[in-house]
Amino acid sequence: MPELPEVHRIAGIVRRAALGRRIRAIQSTEDPLVFADGITNEVFEEELVGRTVTNVGRYGKVFYAELDGHERHPVMHLGMTGNMYVRGTNPDFYRSSPKKVDTQWPPRFWKFIWKMESTLTEPETELVFVDTRRLGRIRLCKDVLDEPPISMLGFDPILSFPTLEEFSSKVLKRGLPIESLLLDQTFSAGVGNWVADEILSNNFGENQVKELYDKISLKTSY
Repeated sequence: MPELPEVHRIAGIVRRAALGRRIRAIQSTEDPLVFADGITNEVFEEELVGRTVTNVGRYGKVFYAELDGHERHPVMHLGMTGNMYVRGTNPDFYRSSPKKVDTQWPPRFWKFIWKMESTLTEPETELVFVDTRRLGRIRLCKDVLDEPPISMLGFDPILSFPTLEEFSSKVLKRGLPIESLLLDQTFSAGVGNWVADEILSNNFGENQVKELYDKISLKTSY
């Protein structure tokens, strides 16, 4: 499953391709699993077409685009096999790439394509969201940071890492096995299996809290 550094990179790709551009048109496929929380692909198109991307952000394993106007904003979770990339470029993959990269357009398992209006210096651009196993989720939120799923998450190790004192209190209050604690997204948003594996130590007590604190900061930096 893509973790914080991978999702941060994908958000960066979307930011470079879409920031300041108007979504001229959208193609989408019907998928009641991936389009979540009661929205449909038709609603997704209706609310986004014609609006300009004013910001692209990430919190934990979730990334989002803020658009102008008064409608909702797209909030996306990649699940295990989700990805987003720009037409004409090779997609980034979680940890390793397949031996053969799909070069057809639209690619297999695509869920939506944003057709971004050209600018004075850049031609029209297309961005695609793909999800092979349909475990990703696409939502629309009015207040991105104050609504689920982001509002349900714990601290982001990059954006909102607590002080050592606050961190110690959170860790010791939970009383969970350390691996379970690290993977609990309501505790720390963005840490997954491979980051947790690199952080973990066999012994854990109050005197190891600072070491844990430092390791999370190091392993999630980019």
